[in-house]
Amino acid sequence: MHDIRAIRENPDAFDAALARRGLDPVSAGILAIDTARRARIQAAEEAQAERNAASRDVGAAKAGGNEAEFERLRALVAEKKDEIARLEEEARAEDARLADLLMRLPNLPLDDVPDGADESDNVELHRWGSPRAFDFAPREHFEIPGVLPGMDFEAAAKLSGARFVVLKGAVARIHRALAQFMLDTHVTENGLTEVNAPVLVRDEMMYGTGQLPKFGEDSYQTREGWWLIPTSEVTLTNTVAGEILDAADLPRRMTAHSLCFRSEAGSAGRDTRGMLRQHQFEKVEMVSIVAPDQGRAELDRMTGCAQGILERLGLPYRTVVLCTGDMGFGARRTHDIEVWLPGQNSYREISSVSLCGDFQARRMNARFRPEGGGKPEYVHTLNGSGLAVGRCLIAVLENGQQEDGSVTLPAALGPYLGGRTTLTATGELA
Repeated sequence: MHDIRAIRENPDAFDAALARRGLDPVSAGILAIDTARRARIQAAEEAQAERNAASRDVGAAKAGGNEAEFERLRALVAEKKDEIARLEEEARAEDARLADLLMRLPNLPLDDVPDGADESDNVELHRWGSPRAFDFAPREHFEIPGVLPGMDFEAAAKLSGARFVVLKGAVARIHRALAQFMLDTHVTENGLTEVNAPVLVRDEMMYGTGQLPKFGEDSYQTREGWWLIPTSEVTLTNTVAGEILDAADLPRRMTAHSLCFRSEAGSAGRDTRGMLRQHQFEKVEMVSIVAPDQGRAELDRMTGCAQGILERLGLPYRTVVLCTGDMGFGARRTHDIEVWLPGQNSYREISSVSLCGDFQARRMNARFRPEGGGKPEYVHTLNGSGLAVGRCLIAVLENGQQEDGSVTLPAALGPYLGGRTTLTATGELA
């Protein structure tokens, strides 16, 4: 959420930043609501002062036998009571209007984010590895003979419908191994704390990280009112909601492997084959809670953590910085990591690492005490995939596929697969 004081102090800069995201000016409407809200608060305070004065005088009038003055003051006290209640209710209504409007506005991009309309304007930052030269036409993951016994879309459709998959046997074990490998690397090498948190959350948690109120259709809600998390960014980030941390506790770095659920609203017709875009999937998430001056460096550090997973697995990738028109709602700057998929002959997103500044912290009221004392300040938050497990499975299978239908697996997975590093053409580990 945005700081109303910053908008009051420089409305033109606020509108200019939103214009970089393709939005029309909104500061005039915001400030009109803010002015009306503040006017009612001030009027209520003045009415309260008048009521207090009348309340003090009413007793004196009664004691002095001035019945007319006593009745006038008593009527004034009652009138002011009603006036205060009305003004406070009007102020609350304006405050709710203001909060709802601010909640629906995206974060402001950093100055170093490239301007652009869509993904074609993203700027490449880094590239690692070279796509393998195949001496046969590489298949997509769901066409590889060794994968077919372990990736059942028909059973999933019977159970749940489209955009689900049942993984079995060796393929399921490789999927699990990838998640374990990611977690172990982040905990033992990257210094993150492993967290196991619920996948059902309350409305406030979705508001806190920006999924609500604007993007409710992208997630699933139970009949009891809980939301199924679209990513464990929601749970990890909200662990500090309402807290005042000590500066010595920052940075706080966390990771979690969780189920994730997305309705994929608006993606009809996109990636309908295979398991690239699913309603239910697994992800290893990274979240950092930092002091304001640590945010930009932490973004690069987290990007490096995600890149390191791909490098250990030997998967070619490229990293791009998203332009203003392609950046997510809550981000100030985002690095997307795209892994090479030979079956599609293209790079596809496997991680998105974002710096949110104090945008989420204001929504969550998450603060810290600066060293040496002083007024608590809002923390800055970051989140990123480290990585999407299913998409990593796709990349491992497609990049390691052999002409005979088998798959050579990354050596880094050997310890998690009992030393076996091949998926045979018949779907067994060897």
